[in-house]
Amino acid sequence: MLRKGDREVLLDLHSESEAHTSDGYGSVHNGSYIPPRCLSAAAADDDDDPIYMHCYTKSEQPVPHQGNYFRDGKTKIDFVLVWEIRSRRKRRGKGKSEVTGEEGDAAPPEESSRSERRKAQLAQWREKFVHNLESAGLVMEQEETSNEKKTIHFLKLSAPWDVLVYYAEELCLRAPLQAQQNLDLNTSAQVMERLCIPNVMLESVPNRPLDYYTCAFRKSKMNRFLGCDNHDTYFTNTQRHRVVYEILARTVYGKRKRAEVGVDRLVNEGVYTAAFPLHEGPFKLPKCEIRPDELNQRQILHHYWACWCKWYKYQPLDHIREYFGEKIALYFAWLGFYTAWLLPAAVVGTLVFVSGVISMGTNTPAKDICTSGATYLMCPLCNTCKAWNMSDICTMAKLGYLFDHPGTVLFSVFMSFWAVTFLEYWKRKMATLAHHWDCMDFHEEEERPRPEFAAMAPTMEPNPVTGVKEPYFPEKTRLSRMFTGSMVIIMMLCVVMIFLVTVVMCRGIISLMMFRTSSIILRTEAGTIANISSIIVSLGLILLMGRVYTALAEQLTKWEMHRTQTQYDNAFIFKVFIFQFVNFYSSPFYVAFFKGRFVGYPTNYGTLFGMRNEDCGPGGCLIELAEQLFIIMVGKQLINNIQEFIIPKVKAWNQKRSLAKVMGNKASHEPQRWEQDYQLVECEGLFEEYLEMVLQFGFITIFVAAFPLAPLFALLNNWVEIRLDAHKFACEYRRPVAERAQNIGVWFNILEALSHLSVIANAFLIAFTSDFLPRLLYQYRFDNDLNGYINFTLAYAPLNYIEYPLCRYKAYRDNEGNYSLFYWELLAVRLGFIIAFEHVVFFVLRAVDWIVPDIPASLELKIKRERYLAKQALAENQEALLVSRGQGANPASPGTSSPGSDASFRNMS
Repeated sequence: MLRKGDREVLLDLHSESEAHTSDGYGSVHNGSYIPPRCLSAAAADDDDDPIYMHCYTKSEQPVPHQGNYFRDGKTKIDFVLVWEIRSRRKRRGKGKSEVTGEEGDAAPPEESSRSERRKAQLAQWREKFVHNLESAGLVMEQEETSNEKKTIHFLKLSAPWDVLVYYAEELCLRAPLQAQQNLDLNTSAQVMERLCIPNVMLESVPNRPLDYYTCAFRKSKMNRFLGCDNHDTYFTNTQRHRVVYEILARTVYGKRKRAEVGVDRLVNEGVYTAAFPLHEGPFKLPKCEIRPDELNQRQILHHYWACWCKWYKYQPLDHIREYFGEKIALYFAWLGFYTAWLLPAAVVGTLVFVSGVISMGTNTPAKDICTSGATYLMCPLCNTCKAWNMSDICTMAKLGYLFDHPGTVLFSVFMSFWAVTFLEYWKRKMATLAHHWDCMDFHEEEERPRPEFAAMAPTMEPNPVTGVKEPYFPEKTRLSRMFTGSMVIIMMLCVVMIFLVTVVMCRGIISLMMFRTSSIILRTEAGTIANISSIIVSLGLILLMGRVYTALAEQLTKWEMHRTQTQYDNAFIFKVFIFQFVNFYSSPFYVAFFKGRFVGYPTNYGTLFGMRNEDCGPGGCLIELAEQLFIIMVGKQLINNIQEFIIPKVKAWNQKRSLAKVMGNKASHEPQRWEQDYQLVECEGLFEEYLEMVLQFGFITIFVAAFPLAPLFALLNNWVEIRLDAHKFACEYRRPVAERAQNIGVWFNILEALSHLSVIANAFLIAFTSDFLPRLLYQYRFDNDLNGYINFTLAYAPLNYIEYPLCRYKAYRDNEGNYSLFYWELLAVRLGFIIAFEHVVFFVLRAVDWIVPDIPASLELKIKRERYLAKQALAENQEALLVSRGQGANPASPGTSSPGSDASFRNMS
């Protein structure tokens, strides 16, 4: 058990003691006692940066060993802290020494003294932090790489067995009770197996982690857990570095009043340049032949997951979870599940598009337009334009049918059901994975204050749960700041609207310039050219505004002073998503629901800043919406993939070049694991990855009626995205700290909101933007073959329009400009369709939610079985557990299952 002094250093912010006895719990290393004189031995390489190190006696010589071990070849490296110190260069002049800057010029005395005080402060924090880590029980060893300009220090940390046991109980780590058979969690694999279809996606990945019945770890019940006798392998490397990170996050390094606690704040302050666990060796396969089960975890992930040749294989989710933790594994599980569900949507969408191509020749309205000649003289599209014949838009009328035929309407209905069903089945998948990975009952512990919050909070108040004094920020002040931040958000959204209006006016000006040319082709295709040009400009503005606002949202969220990291993340995600939603979807929403609605009619046109309001193009608004979606969605995906491919490589190259300069002559030798990992790029989290996929989900569900090929492009992008992300995490990123999670968090709520919005948007899109209902009503009222439909949809200009008498325009109006009876009948049909569509889809949604349970029945049985075993294991009477294991069976190690365990599993089954 930890001594009182050690416990205060870790958990009690009241502790202001700078010295702790070295003969306590933290002095134990592999069962041997380290004397105080060794604990106080410092690295003498830099007088300004004393550091406590592991001390070897004269008889104990270091044993060189490659891998994630100390120099003794036995002590595992669980975490590495890195800091850089620039060497002092002095130049003598007039008998005095002057501290020089990086360029060799003498620095001003004030700046020099300020810099020296800052360096001294950082060194003092570092010294105290390391001293407290040692008092907390961690064992450490220092390495350094230097040249004449810079020294890079690497502090390797390791947690002894007793420390791991103590924190395993405090962090409620799950311990194995009984091995069970690894289950096949791929639904598609099960279906293909039942249908006797060869499954090319299935692949045997070596060293798959075993599945266990588990319960919360208890030190007093140690002998009842599998593998407790083997201290070296009982805790996985991921669990070890998670424990060490917990100690690093709790350890005090400064004063109580400033709440100077944790390694995260030390990295932010510049005390350390990096803090990370090590990768499990290189990711490249060895040159010599080796058995697959002898590969390290990183090599398995690279070869069986991150390689591009594995694009059609299942992801090894158990291996990802074991190496990166549940939070990252759940992201890849969701991305793979989402991509798999895109396959049927892409197939149906492609069939709908192909059916439109095949049936294009049967489109009676398009035939009427192409054969009309000079029958339909259309009114001018601008004040200075001339009248034109409707037959000029024959090509666009045919193309418009591809995106506006009965098949696209049925596809939008299909996608509405697809979206809600996908989320229901993801909840089942999420529950299964949460139980399989022992995090179903996981709830985040009482979170500590964020480092930035602790640094900037004005007062200290007792925590109502723990009673410990913590940094406190007044709630009223926070609310006022959040209100002010919301005003800034509204202003930024107004800026987006201003840009939208600017793009609309730009499109009108380009169209006007095209109409005034003498070229018939330019006049005919003026709307299309202007639309595509404006969309490209809009995409550039969208990406630029997204970058600017993300940086602004980050500063606003910091300014709002959220206490915990979860609160901060949720506030930041909400701000960025709201802005990106308006940023990306405002232009498609305008084309889908507002463009062409306020045009007016000859002699009474609607205007905006003196310019006539836009009307839909020759092929209708849906083809323009399809152009918008294709350019914005596909263009954004291409740009993001190029950035994800290039930027990490550039950052890694720059980091590697910087370290190579310091290593100098050592660069020709094989760098150590900690040096190789320091050259990698720091993992930036999953925010950008989730945001990209969630915005894509909105594109393929909200506007899918106009672009049936959207799921196909999303599917192709996601196949690339999975491998890009896998390669980044396995090869280019430093290993992130494993975090536990039982779901994808607030992103699921956003997906649910988008799925509900898609139902409403598709209903309005079919009712008001598509010509489906007008054609259907015309077929019912007049002609089933749509003969005369084009003439019926065109109204004559009012009699007082003397510029081009008897010209036509598209509207259901009489000769005086008033709406006809058919317009009001059509409006009633449209509103009725919206109501019926929404009610049917939402009713089916509720039915699916009721029919499909969130937790499968088989999983409920496993949960009950596991709780029963846990209850028996933690109770004094363990008769049931002995029976289930097989009486007299020896406990198995975590890497293998005992015969008794296998027998018990067969009996249980």
